[in-house]
Amino acid sequence: MKLQKQLSRKVGDVEYAKWVLVIPPNIIEELKWKEGQELEAEIKESKLVVKKP
Repeated sequence: MKLQKQLSRKVGDVEYAKWVLVIPPNIIEELKWKEGQELEAEIKESKLVVKKP
């Protein structure tokens, strides 16, 4: 997996970024996630947990 920072927009001298987590296709298939599907995220014991609602 890879964490990427992407420039979302620039207003004047201020840049706004968003973060994207790139998940390998085999993991997506195993989890049966679909493109555009809503996911929930929470932090547990300093770990990111992402799941279907």
